[in-house]
Amino acid sequence: MSDFSTWDIVRNLLLAARWTVVLSLVSFIGGGLLGVILLFMRIGKVSAARVFARYYVELFQGTPLLMQLFLAFFGLGLFGINVPAWLAAGLALIFWSAAFLMEIWRGCVDAIAKGQWEASSSLGMGYFQQMRYIILPQAIRIAVPPTVGFSVQVVKGTALTSIIGFVELSKAGTIVTNATFQPFTVYGFVALIYFALCWPLSKSAQVLERKLNVAHRNH
Repeated sequence: MSDFSTWDIVRNLLLAARWTVVLSLVSFIGGGLLGVILLFMRIGKVSAARVFARYYVELFQGTPLLMQLFLAFFGLGLFGINVPAWLAAGLALIFWSAAFLMEIWRGCVDAIAKGQWEASSSLGMGYFQQMRYIILPQAIRIAVPPTVGFSVQVVKGTALTSIIGFVELSKAGTIVTNATFQPFTVYGFVALIYFALCWPLSKSAQVLERKLNVAHRNH
């Protein structure tokens, strides 16, 4: 008989869930900042920057996140660089998130009618003025729902970091299962905690999308 009570199981999982939340925030914010840089490279007028951004996205979207985690953790070790699991997990998820966020935002910029560019150009606006005052304010409004929706994928993506030894929610579930021999109970609670983290984000994305569509129709 296990000495662990149900509360002991839940408490240990909730403690580990803190690291899932922290890693998700770091990955999403870091990926967002890098994604903005890549976005301006992708839609800018410097051809070398556009090519780099395009291949960056193809690389990180075209390879599994699990492989990217392995390369971040074990790859640098080949050069004698000891990378902590939390650093490898954070870097891999930031680079992965940036690729998807950049493509989401590029699609939103491309969704702005060409007439907006032409009208602002006829007013004598330069490229950066067009982006700042005309294009980006409209693109940001369109981008909010899919961006919030993608945050759900970031939260779920953190589960893969357990494979390199980062102790977040899914890794804690394995550890607690090995201690309690109650896999159904433990992973049931793990699933509930993931649901509690992801459902509000998913629901928020749906609500924002509906509001955006209503606002668009009213205009």
